[in-house]
Amino acid sequence: MNKLKERWGLTSNFQVFIILLVFSITGSLSLKVGRLVLDYFGVIHGEMSAILYWPLRILSVFIMYQILLVTIGTIFGQHKFFWAMEKKMLSRLGFKRWQNDKV
Repeated sequence: MNKLKERWGLTSNFQVFIILLVFSITGSLSLKVGRLVLDYFGVIHGEMSAILYWPLRILSVFIMYQILLVTIGTIFGQHKFFWAMEKKMLSRLGFKRWQNDKV
C-alpha cells in the first residue's frame, strides 16, 4: 500500500481505496456503456461481421473508459489525480497537446 501511495503521491490509505474503487467502477461501467453506444448506432454483435464488430467494440470501450475515468474520479473527489493520469495516457498515445494543459 505504501508503494502505491508513494508512486501516486497520495497521503492516506483511504485515498488509495477511493482511487482503486474508481478504477473498478470505471472498468465495469465502460463495458456496459460501450455496448449501449454501439446498440444506439445499430452495431449489434450477431448482425454484422466479427471482423468489423470487435474493433468497433474495443474502440467504444476505450473511449468510454477515458471519459468515465475522469467523470467518476471527479464525482469521488479525485479530479486532480485522474485528470493528471488522463493527460499522461493521452500524451503516450500521441496527443502531446494535453500534456501541458492546466486544470
